[in-house]
This record gives sequence, C-alpha cells and structure tokens, in this order.
Amino acid sequence: MIALVVSRADRASEHIGEHVLDLAEWDERVDDTRREGAGGGTYYARPGFELRTFEDLHLHLDGVSEAFDDPDCLCFLSRHSGETGPLLSAHFTGNFGPAEYGGRDGELARACPGAQKKVVEALAAHAPEEYDVGIECTHHGPSRVGVPSMFVELGSDPREWDDPEGARAVARAVLDLAGVSADRADGEETRHVVGFGGGHYAPRFARVVRETDWAVGHVGADWPLEAMGPVGEHGDVVRAAFEESAATLALVDGDRPRLTETIADLGYRVVSETFLRETRAVPRDLVEHVEADLGTVDDGVRFGAHARVGVGESSDVPFDVADLSREFVDGTLGVDHDAARAAVDDHTVAFHTEESGRRPTGRVAIPRGLDGDEAADADPYDRLVSALCDVLRARYDEVTREDGVVVARERAFDAEAAADLGVPEGPAFGRLAGGQSVDVEGREVSPEDVHRDRTVRFSV
Repeated sequence: MIALVVSRADRASEHIGEHVLDLAEWDERVDDTRREGAGGGTYYARPGFELRTFEDLHLHLDGVSEAFDDPDCLCFLSRHSGETGPLLSAHFTGNFGPAEYGGRDGELARACPGAQKKVVEALAAHAPEEYDVGIECTHHGPSRVGVPSMFVELGSDPREWDDPEGARAVARAVLDLAGVSADRADGEETRHVVGFGGGHYAPRFARVVRETDWAVGHVGADWPLEAMGPVGEHGDVVRAAFEESAATLALVDGDRPRLTETIADLGYRVVSETFLRETRAVPRDLVEHVEADLGTVDDGVRFGAHARVGVGESSDVPFDVADLSREFVDGTLGVDHDAARAAVDDHTVAFHTEESGRRPTGRVAIPRGLDGDEAADADPYDRLVSALCDVLRARYDEVTREDGVVVARERAFDAEAAADLGVPEGPAFGRLAGGQSVDVEGREVSPEDVHRDRTVRFSV
C-alpha cells in the first residue's frame, strides 16, 4: 500500500490532494485512535492507497508512516519553491550534513528508487507543456519516516501551486504508482545507484532515471557534500547513502578522488554513466560474470543480444570466451562497419571494443548452446563466423571457409596494369573499374585487360 501525505501548512499539497481524491473512487473513513491533524479523523482509502492529512509541514513529520495501515511506500505531496519556473519533481529526504530544514544531522531516510523512477516517468507523461520534469538532490527532512519514501512536488511559486493542471498532473502521476514497488529488483540485488556531486537539480542523475533502466537513490550534490564536511571524517554518512538507497553502486559527478577512495574502502563500487547505459536490460549478475571473464565496460566491453534478457529475468546465460582474428574482424568492418558490428552484437553475449565502443576487436563471449531450431545447423561460434562472412559477400565475389580460414575472392581493378597500358588516371580509370572499355590513342582497353583475380585469406 502507498501512503499519501497531505500537509495543511502547504497549499500546493492540499491542492494536489484534492485532485488525487477527484481522480479516483475513495472510501471515506474515520480514525479515532489519532488526533485530527496528525493523520487521524477523516482519511481516505482505496485499493493500494491511503491518504491522510497533517497540520505540520512535511519536513517535520518524522515517523509519519506510523499513522498509516502498514504502508510499503510513502509519498509526501508537496510544493516546490525556487526560481526554476514551472517544475514537477521528486526527491528523497534526509541530511548529509547539518539538519537546517527538518530531520537530524547526518541522517538519511530510506529512499524508494524504483517508485521514484516510475513517478518521474509518469510526471513526464502527464506534465502540462510549460512544465519541466526532474529530480532534486537529498536536502531536507524528515530523516526518519519508517518506510521508503519520497517527495513529489509541484513548483515553483504560488502561480503553479494554484494551477489546477499542474496539480492534476502530480495527482495522476502519484496514482500511476499503483502496484509499483519501492525498489527496482534485479534478481537477488537491486538496480539502484547512489549519486554524488553535481548541482541541486541533478541533471546527470535525472538522465540516468529517464534514459537508462537503472534507478537512482540518494543524491549528495556538491552543496550537501560540502555541508557534510571532510569525506574522510564522515564515512558513516556515505555508507548510509548506500544503505538507505538499497544500493551497492555509485555514480560520481566530477573529480572527487577522496570520495571515490572512501566508497571503495566501504566495499562499494563507483561506475560510469557509460556502464549504466551499456548494461541496459542485462541482469547484474551476468554483468559481473562477463566483466570477470572478458573485461569491464569502462575498458571497452559491450553486451550483445544474448545478454539483453531483461531486468529481473533469468540470467543463466552460460558463455565461452573466444578470439576471432583481428584481421578477420577488421576485414568485415572495412566492408560495412555497421553490418559487421550488428553481426557481432546479434551472436554474442558480450564483446570487446575500441574507439568508445564503436569497433569490435574480436574478443567475444559466445553463448554456450542455443535453444530452438537455430541451434540445429551450427554452433554459436560458427553462426557468428557465418554472419561475418555474409558481410564480406557484399564486396567479394566468393567467400568460403576452408580449414579454419575464410577465403575471400574477387576480380578487382588493377590500377598498375591500367597505367602500364597507358590509361591516364582520372575518368578513364573510373570507367574501366565500372566495367566499361576506354580508348587510349586509338586503341581499345577493355575491363578484362585491367582486372585481376585477388584472394584474401582470414584466419578465424
């Protein structure tokens, strides 16, 4: 069940709450065990949701989950104040440093990265045209909610707080959380990353939320980290960022060697934005197996179609590491780079690359056996070699495999032979290469005179 918190001290909160109640059918109930203004009195319930009202501002509502009937996740419906223009946003709560606005010093509330990812998607779908959508860093209380929680906000000034279209968009987004879990599961682990560095509105981490299949937990932007003080003296807060985000990975924005060292000392890993993008739909434990056997994403490893089985799906994808000859791979890339790379992608679990992931090098992780009819005619390695041979056929007249060697034959224009026959370079060369005869000082030179058979052998 998702708990929805409305604050009477926040006019935007009340406005959003009104639209939440208007958009769905609710049962009106009375709780006599708590005083009105502390979640008691009249409240509203429907399958998957409960909405209660409080007198205090949200950021002072430590332990607020106790007012609800066993919630799994809690959303504070809130205003956003700032100079950002119309904005719909979400963020987690707590304090990396001193508690200036609710909560406790150096304490972080339990985040709900999976639910935040969904609500950001829903905000983007429902936002009026003039509104931006984003996330914010962790920057105020409460720091002890009792269950995974987040703020979902309408901003950024009184005009937006009173805007029915903006309030309705937030209400619709929150209701879209029906059935959504607080965490984004990926097998036995979560698919969460903690963010460190950058600005208050966390554009890099917002990109991760919107453009990858990873969810982002607590974000310690530059100013909360500065307020926290020397990283070396506050490793407990850094650890809390991981624990309260249910995460073991971090993305660091900017050069922060001391923070990176502290993260490693705590047993966590710093990854790149490239890692988060390139592991789309690849289960975490499969990523770990591939990186252990083939190399890391940051060293050029990319994942093929046989690895992209989906988040939370079975990752039992056995593979063998093999080496295609560099000469063979380069030969296919020279014929049609995109087709050759697609062939490698289609037939592998993963493959090593150069040039920022553009150019496969020939070191590959091949699936060990395939299910279905495609396994009947060739083993996976042979299927990859055959697919690359098909790329070569776009240029060569004949491509065959002979005893571990791919043999490519073509009848090609021989510029040196044409020069020996007195053909001037330029248009005449082009006509001969294209299969047309040319006249040289009253003498006909035919394409057959200047074409030679050429054979190229590639070991595989």
